[in-house]
Amino acid sequence: MIANGMLEPMELAHLTYKNGKTYEDYLGLRGLERMGKKKWRVHVAKIAKTLKAALEADYVVLGGGNSKKLKKPPAGTRIGSNENAFLGGFRMWEK
Repeated sequence: MIANGMLEPMELAHLTYKNGKTYEDYLGLRGLERMGKKKWRVHVAKIAKTLKAALEADYVVLGGGNSKKLKKPPAGTRIGSNENAFLGGFRMWEK
């Protein structure tokens, strides 16, 4: 997350989400395989909305290989790539 021009490192995927499982357990490959694409997509949209509100973010960038399995990005999100993460990091160091 970038706030006021500063990188704020976070590992939110390890936070507990539901039933003793983490966000990663629901949004990662394990969740996709366990729930199937339809239910998985519902959780992606719900969690993205929750994180956007909790972090007061302008938008949430969805990445990783599973993001290609979305029909379209949920409202308030966009699909990102690792290349963008590196570019953003380099821009931060240039300041």
